[in-house]
Amino acid sequence: MNFEFLIPIVMFICVVYAIKVVVDARTRAKLIASNGSEELIRSLVQAEALQRRHASLRWGILLLAVAVGFALIEAFGWREITPGVVAVLLGVTGLGNLLAYAASRKLG
Repeated sequence: MNFEFLIPIVMFICVVYAIKVVVDARTRAKLIASNGSEELIRSLVQAEALQRRHASLRWGILLLAVAVGFALIEAFGWREITPGVVAVLLGVTGLGNLLAYAASRKLG
């Protein structure tokens, strides 16, 4: 297989992520420089920390669900990509998202 088409896609994703990081850092720096209230800055930092924890939780649950889906595919001995295999992967991905949503609601 030839994966040369992935190079520009990965490069684009890296550039977009780098721009996002720089913009977020500049926004925080301007907020601090503008003498924003300490309460506002503290609430923003706490909200970011909570958002990072929830994102980690979501990705963990989602990846675990996809792993279960691949384990099911392996257990049933499916070797070809069929609509049933795709349905299993989509189903466990959706289930993982629902579980992550429920967990974040319970924690948040």
